[in-house]
Amino acid sequence: MKRITLLFSLVLMLCLVLVGCGKTNETAGPSITPQNIPTINLGYIFTNHQTPLLVSAAKGEAFKDMGVYLKPVVAKEKYELISDGKTLANINLVVTKSGSEVTTLLAQKHIDIALGSVTAFMHGVDQQTPMKVLCPIQTEGMGLVVPQDSNIKDWDTFVAYVKATKQPVKIGYHSPTSGPKIVFEGALKKANISVTEDPNNMQAEVLLVDLKSTSNLNPALTSKQVDGWVGPSPYPEVAVTEGIGKIAFELRDLPPEGYWHDFPCCVVGARQEIIDNNPEVTQAIVELTHKASDWCNANKEEAATITAEWIGIPVEAAKVSNIVYTTNPTAKWREGAATYIDILNDMDKFNGSFKGKKYGEIETSLMDFSFIEKASQ
Repeated sequence: MKRITLLFSLVLMLCLVLVGCGKTNETAGPSITPQNIPTINLGYIFTNHQTPLLVSAAKGEAFKDMGVYLKPVVAKEKYELISDGKTLANINLVVTKSGSEVTTLLAQKHIDIALGSVTAFMHGVDQQTPMKVLCPIQTEGMGLVVPQDSNIKDWDTFVAYVKATKQPVKIGYHSPTSGPKIVFEGALKKANISVTEDPNNMQAEVLLVDLKSTSNLNPALTSKQVDGWVGPSPYPEVAVTEGIGKIAFELRDLPPEGYWHDFPCCVVGARQEIIDNNPEVTQAIVELTHKASDWCNANKEEAATITAEWIGIPVEAAKVSNIVYTTNPTAKWREGAATYIDILNDMDKFNGSFKGKKYGEIETSLMDFSFIEKASQ
């Protein structure tokens, strides 16, 4: 009997020790193992609109003092997302060609979080893809490029050229949902210049040509497939640096004066499933983007050098860009987003839930700024 009592006492003591150990682990948070660390496929495009991501990856552990950083595993491909010393996710960087490809890959669940144009996300959510814009990355950095010997040097000379040409003036773009294409087409509409994407429509004044990728912009100009093209930095600057073309004007200078200043372009967005199931990871990526954006603004030359080396462009082209990096969805930024919604509706580009709607009616289904609000505190 005494032996049984002794054995029972030992078992009870062991249980109390184990419970105590269990409580200690709970206080410290669940231990992270390779089995429960999520893998996040993060899509991006070769453009300096997305330099904060490229800088975060290139600087790696040099950003450790920020509290959140990317630890390289395979350079330019695989990283560990670390926040407050804890590994939150394995990150695979996935190169995409355009914003429209970004939203397609998000819809197919091939990528989870992505950087792309806000207009592409608008199209995706309109088509019922469950995803949200989390924060801006930058504003402006878009231009019209024409041949070096062209007489076009501003909006007025462009309009004069269009009016004097007997056939449609061919202007290329890299993605049907890209910011440069939407801004330029919107400005043409406001100026009552007829636009078409049908090459058989010879009555239109401007023919917009889908060149499918930023890599095709300059070759299309050289081969005279197009008379000019609109696109994001750094490609206008590359055209100038390599002697391919000249920047006729920045799209921020389109009429009416001041209307297109600080206009939205690239954003960070994610699938709703990722936001819901991985809020800590989502928060860390938004926080890293926020802090890296500030770093890029404070270290423009180094940021430009990193971008040039990463995407394979002349350093000189990256350094002359006038992009401002910001993750703050200011009132001006939201006005720009609202203008996009109006323009896309005026051009009958929406077929789903955004058709005929104003920005105020769809903001909550398109945007989730809770993560950037927390990161900015």
